[in-house]
Amino acid sequence: MRELKCPQCGSVFSVDEADYASIVSQVKTQEFEAEVKARLSEIRRQSVAEQEAASLRMSQEYEGKLNAKELELSRKENEIVKLQSQLSGYDEAKKLEMEAERFKTKEEIARLKAVIEQNENKVRVAVLEEQSRAKDILQAKENTLMELRSQLDVSLREATIREANIKEDYERQLKQKQELVDYYKDLKARLSTKMIGESLEVHCSNEFNRVRTTMYPNAYFEKDNDSSQGSKGDFIFRDYADGLEYISIMFEMKNEMDETATKHKNEDFFAKLDKDRRTKGCEYAVLVSLLEPDNEFYNEGIVDVSYRYPKMFVVRPQFFMPLISLLTQASQKSVEYQRELVRARQQSIDVTNFENKLNDFRTKFGDHYMRASAKFNKAIEEIDKTIKSLQKMKEDLLSSENYLRLANTDAEGLTIKRLTRGNPTMRQKFEEAREKENQ
Repeated sequence: MRELKCPQCGSVFSVDEADYASIVSQVKTQEFEAEVKARLSEIRRQSVAEQEAASLRMSQEYEGKLNAKELELSRKENEIVKLQSQLSGYDEAKKLEMEAERFKTKEEIARLKAVIEQNENKVRVAVLEEQSRAKDILQAKENTLMELRSQLDVSLREATIREANIKEDYERQLKQKQELVDYYKDLKARLSTKMIGESLEVHCSNEFNRVRTTMYPNAYFEKDNDSSQGSKGDFIFRDYADGLEYISIMFEMKNEMDETATKHKNEDFFAKLDKDRRTKGCEYAVLVSLLEPDNEFYNEGIVDVSYRYPKMFVVRPQFFMPLISLLTQASQKSVEYQRELVRARQQSIDVTNFENKLNDFRTKFGDHYMRASAKFNKAIEEIDKTIKSLQKMKEDLLSSENYLRLANTDAEGLTIKRLTRGNPTMRQKFEEAREKENQ
């Protein structure tokens, strides 16, 4: 159930999820239609204002040019009047001269008349030329005015056509948006939260597989199924250049239904994503999210959140492939540096291995020397012990020789008489034995 508060009376009432979704859809549709109507009205007002401004500008230009021509005609008429007045004055002067010089010959008078007639003809021709030129100017102005009126009519017709096209385009977009809203409503009504998350993963996987063979033929892009460290991400992306890995990205896809009771935020998943990135040895971490749909911070495009966790980005699904392209292009510039670093590390490893082998040889040699020294010392001790034992044995042998000498002396001094001394029985036995032997 959802609780709604009336903005007029302030009372709170409850509605179920279906009614709440219907109210939200109506509000969104009404706001969109109001915005479309406002935009159409604004376009009409702008079109009318542009047409009026164009008409006013053309009228002003025509009036200015017409006034200029009228001024020019007035100037020409003044010149004609001035020439006529000069001609009249010239005639009067000639008459006076004729009266004063009546005594001149008839040939002179005829010449003067011819000159006067010639001047009059020139004045008439100039007047006729000016009148013809003025008529031509007026005719050109009328033609220009007719052309401007024709252009104004064409502009009005084009503006009307543009307005009709814009209205038709907005109606088509409105219909498409409504169909899209209905589609997502039906989709969200049929999918569970887990299925929505899986549909986002399928979408991203399909988007990558469309360009895998052309743009990333050597790349690895698979689901992360290793949960031996306690958690796992959704996808791991790795790309290689000549067998050298120059970029790796850990992806996490998050989505949820509008009707979900507990609304998650994007930052709720930052710590886990950073842990998965470090556990799987990836360079970048990217959260592809449809959470917080009204948050403009995440709706503006590719969002860098490295101020919270290093090398982490948050994007909407439409920026999934552009972000991969951006990161791979940036990382490809460092491939040569990575190769130099690998060579330097290999050289350092070779030196380290040599030092380790030398130290290992020294250690083993020292151990062997210590063991041999211990064995040698022990052998010397055993020899010393043996020498002492042999010396003692020698002393014992020497002492036994003395005892043997004494025993020999004792044996040599042993006689029957001595043995039977103080033993009459044995002496008698020996004597009996001698007698038997003699017999």
